[in-house]
Amino acid sequence: MTSLRDVVAVLDFLYDPRWADGWDAVGTVAGDPDAEVSKILFAVDPVQAVVEEAVEWGADLIVTHHPLYLKGVTSVAATTPKGRVVHDLLSHGIALHTCHTNADSPRLGVSESMAFALGLSDVRPLAADADDHDLWVVYVPTTHADAVAAAMHGAGAGALGDYDSAAFRSAGLGSFRPLDGANPTIGSVGDVETVEETRLELIASRRLREQVRTAMRTSHPYEEAAHHVLESDTGPTDRGSGRIGVLPGTMTLADFAGHVVESLPDHHSAARVAGDPEQQVRTVALCGGSGDFLLGAADAMGADVYVTSDLRHHPVSEHRERPGACAVVDVPHWAAEWTWLPVAAREVAARLGDTVDTRVSTIVTDPWTMALKSTTSTPT
Repeated sequence: MTSLRDVVAVLDFLYDPRWADGWDAVGTVAGDPDAEVSKILFAVDPVQAVVEEAVEWGADLIVTHHPLYLKGVTSVAATTPKGRVVHDLLSHGIALHTCHTNADSPRLGVSESMAFALGLSDVRPLAADADDHDLWVVYVPTTHADAVAAAMHGAGAGALGDYDSAAFRSAGLGSFRPLDGANPTIGSVGDVETVEETRLELIASRRLREQVRTAMRTSHPYEEAAHHVLESDTGPTDRGSGRIGVLPGTMTLADFAGHVVESLPDHHSAARVAGDPEQQVRTVALCGGSGDFLLGAADAMGADVYVTSDLRHHPVSEHRERPGACAVVDVPHWAAEWTWLPVAAREVAARLGDTVDTRVSTIVTDPWTMALKSTTSTPT
């Protein structure tokens, strides 16, 4: 039997909740961790139409990109749209789990999925995250070195790139004198004690600092664990905002915009283009979701065109005024982020085997239902 807990463990491995922005609300919204899951529906938005699809299909879990709630609430009464979603989920035994900004930056995430949907190669982060690490140095009795290292590894220390459980050890002698009030594990109050100790050195992502500290202190035999933490930067990671890559060949901006529209799912909204339709493009920058904050990065990385959503008049106008600025294609938010759903569904299914069925919702939850173009040739 595959439980909700099992599915969440896979999702957390792919899209670590610690990668989410501080303002975000990711994780399990509704559901019993021990409940059986055999059918998983993937969708962009946790709206009523998606819940109804899940009920009809007999899904046990809905995984969405957008959160149901981003702010605290005091009521989930069914008289509100979001409250109705909660009631229908619980009454049909359907869990809800969200992977939002934690799914934006990593491999197999939203922007990378969009890049592959557009047929790009040599794909890499547009603005790579700095992989800020702590270097932990811990002094521990040699008899307990394995236990302390294992505990710190379990909290995430010793992981770098495609490696984990890394540590450096050196042997030495530690000395100390317990004072009045101390409760020493080794030695006696008032006497200088010398102990064979191991110096452990491990790296850990800075965001794990308190988890690693807790693991170290809990497993360390000493009342006062001698240690220090040094901050370091091991350089960029394969995570980051947006993506940049290249097309198989050069094409005009007009043809590329048509390619973008054909590569994304059907919707009722429209794509907008800023730039010379005859401009030649090959290097493409993009960001799934709202990405005007990366306009400058797209230029700095040498992109010919930048594709994202929710662009506003003034940022684009100012961007295009700069000499040599890249062209811009604005696409519907829902359509861009939908490209992640098949990737997430595929990866979850691959890791859980034939114990679950996955399905990608094709319900268009883009709020825009019509796009019109004026037939007037000049402004009036």
